[in-house]
Amino acid sequence: MRTQTDKKNITIALMVAMFLAAVEGTVVTTAISTISKDLNGFENISFVFSAYLLMSAISTPIYGKLADLYGRKNMISIGIGIFLIGSTLCGFSQNMIMLIAFRAIQGLGAGSIFTLTYTIVGDIFTLEERPKVQGSLGTMWGVASLVGPFLGGTLIDLLSWHWIFFINLPFGFLSIFLIRRNLVENFEKKKQIIDYAGILTLSLAMLVFFNIFLSAEIMNGSLIFVVLSVAATLFLLFVFYRIELKATEPIIPPDILTRTSSLVNLISFLLAAVLIGVDVYIPIYIQNVLGLSATVSGLALVSISLSWLIASVILGKLILTRGGKTVTIISTAMLLIGVLLMTTLGTDTPYFLVILYNAVAGFGFGGALTTLTILIQEAVGFRKRGAATATNSLLRTLGQTIGISIFGSVFNMKIIQYFNEIGKGGVNSNDLYGSSTQASAISGEQVIQSLNTSVHSVFIIITVIVCVVLGLAMLLPRMTGAVKTESDDETTERRTV
Repeated sequence: MRTQTDKKNITIALMVAMFLAAVEGTVVTTAISTISKDLNGFENISFVFSAYLLMSAISTPIYGKLADLYGRKNMISIGIGIFLIGSTLCGFSQNMIMLIAFRAIQGLGAGSIFTLTYTIVGDIFTLEERPKVQGSLGTMWGVASLVGPFLGGTLIDLLSWHWIFFINLPFGFLSIFLIRRNLVENFEKKKQIIDYAGILTLSLAMLVFFNIFLSAEIMNGSLIFVVLSVAATLFLLFVFYRIELKATEPIIPPDILTRTSSLVNLISFLLAAVLIGVDVYIPIYIQNVLGLSATVSGLALVSISLSWLIASVILGKLILTRGGKTVTIISTAMLLIGVLLMTTLGTDTPYFLVILYNAVAGFGFGGALTTLTILIQEAVGFRKRGAATATNSLLRTLGQTIGISIFGSVFNMKIIQYFNEIGKGGVNSNDLYGSSTQASAISGEQVIQSLNTSVHSVFIIITVIVCVVLGLAMLLPRMTGAVKTESDDETTERRTV
């Protein structure tokens, strides 16, 4: 029987692991300008981030299945270890090519953190405890958004950019130590059958699909390139599906893709797109429209994390009495109110209102995403919980990737459209603050108005997406939210002590 002390130590270990993965993005974002200047690689900046994202997405379902076969403790320890190896190599990088390659190794390890932390929570915590713990994990992103820029800037000023990667080592070792010491699992030692064909096919499908977005600038939005890539992705996914039907231990068991789980995954996909939109464009609005600092914009995002945690605790309790469907609808309605308020943001909106709007949206995010994770995990048995959680995580990553690509295109298009409407054609949205002749002919007020108009358009799209999510939430079966207590069969199948 696991004691409260064991649970507390495991929670701390998972929070450290989640902070490790979350802060990496904000620290690198802060340091990327310095890194690119030092390594002479400004033209390859996007690949530093896309390599990390791509490998974490590809590895997510693989870690989920391997955790079902070999144990959560073993796989998350290996994943964090790979992440630390990648971090160390990144710190020793001598050029951008090396950095991009080592960032891919980092991403390969990060895939385990994003998936298995929530899988472990589903294993060892009761339904009553889960919302609070998942909310605590969610707050790590808010803490990272605040600490990351400060930590990155300090390390660069006092030491060098290399140390933003080396600083991961003590956090990673601490997380591995706490997990290995406190998480006890009993697994039968037997030879497992690995679905190598499924792993290869799914990885190729994700590689081709993500390349549509990662190569958009290089291919100049070529329609033929996009169509061929989509066709190749669909073909590979069809082959993957046929392989999974015949596999002894499929990476994504087809029987976990029920109508209910498909609805939950679709909602998660859309909410992930909304979340990345808010996380990216609220700071842009605060810094470039309101003219406030990056630190101040980070504080605004913290309000999302705090209300996220509050919602996880308050609405999490409602799952036990009212069911997951009701909680998801309530949460999505709150999120809708939050993003509707964001569409009213203007050039003279008081900063405290931005914080308030973020808090309302954060309450919706916390209630909805926490509940959806629980619903996915409760829909399957222990042996398939890792695969189910990993599939949901993969779709969230896809939602973020597709969402930020669409939002970015709309954002840039609206900037150009604004200047065309005021008679200043040919403006390059990437050179609004540059020293070119066109940029110097644009006033600061015009730049602010163009950015405000573009952000407004993005939040209108986000609002429409949330409306769709609310409609989908109403389609969830009411029985989805019922509390599922462990049956005797499930208890005997459970292998985590």
